[in-house]
Amino acid sequence: QVQLVESGGGLVQAGDSLRLSCAASGRTFASMGWFRQAPGKEREFVAEIAWTGGYTGYGASVKGRFIISRDNAKNTVYLQMDSLKPEDTAIYYCAVGRGGSSRSGYTYWGQGTQVTVSS
Repeated sequence: QVQLVESGGGLVQAGDSLRLSCAASGRTFASMGWFRQAPGKEREFVAEIAWTGGYTGYGASVKGRFIISRDNAKNTVYLQMDSLKPEDTAIYYCAVGRGGSSRSGYTYWGQGTQVTVSS
């Protein structure tokens, strides 16, 4: 059984930074991704990282502000979020699977962590 536990969410002001973590237990997968969902909106792709090799991918709305990284020894992936904006407010979910920017590319999902950015 795969378990994903996110942490690091919180309430910050616009322009601040946050770092989210996602610790995975169980088997490893080709890719780990971050998605987010704001109230009344579809779940949106944020970023992904391959478990081996150097591939990373980002959604257009976060490119240049967010950086995804991993620590294979800890089975943990991080999402460094800089220059946060109010529109980044959402529940952030990590997921593992074959990868890509679609939800269908991910098999297991975490419970989510709330990020709120005030203006």
